[in-house]
Amino acid sequence: MDVPWLDRTQLAAWVRVAALLEVLPGALDGQLRRDADVTLFEYFVLAMLSEAPRRELRMSELAAQTSATLPRLSHVVKRMESRGLVERRPDPDDRRATTCALTDDGLARIQEAAPGHVAAVREHVVDVLTPEQLGQLTGIADALLRNLDTSGGMAAMYRRYDGDTGSA
Repeated sequence: MDVPWLDRTQLAAWVRVAALLEVLPGALDGQLRRDADVTLFEYFVLAMLSEAPRRELRMSELAAQTSATLPRLSHVVKRMESRGLVERRPDPDDRRATTCALTDDGLARIQEAAPGHVAAVREHVVDVLTPEQLGQLTGIADALLRNLDTSGGMAAMYRRYDGDTGSA
């Protein structure tokens, strides 16, 4: 396969993106583990459920919103269920499907974790960028997501906060 190598400008951008993909999740995960005893992925599951109608989603929908495979999600949900944060039950509309519901303890956990998580997101991303850079970051992320999330499976999750931000 004949693929053109990255030039210095392209390589400089790429290695920074690769480093960011390694360092940022670890920083956010570490804060959540220390302060709230949840992983970044568990927090993401709790957040999606906390924003869902009746604080519950079908497992397939939750998998799509968290970009997880059903086996990975099922394993994490089982662990969260044993800690009383969520519960699984048959979907009342389709007994073949399973829903995952946020428990009162799960809601309390995300409410407890959210301020520290927001502070970490501010510290590591939002507050180190100018408003112009933040807008550029949204545009860059949108361009990458259009290419990567071709089915739009996660679009509802990342578009829900757009409002009048002017992002494409």
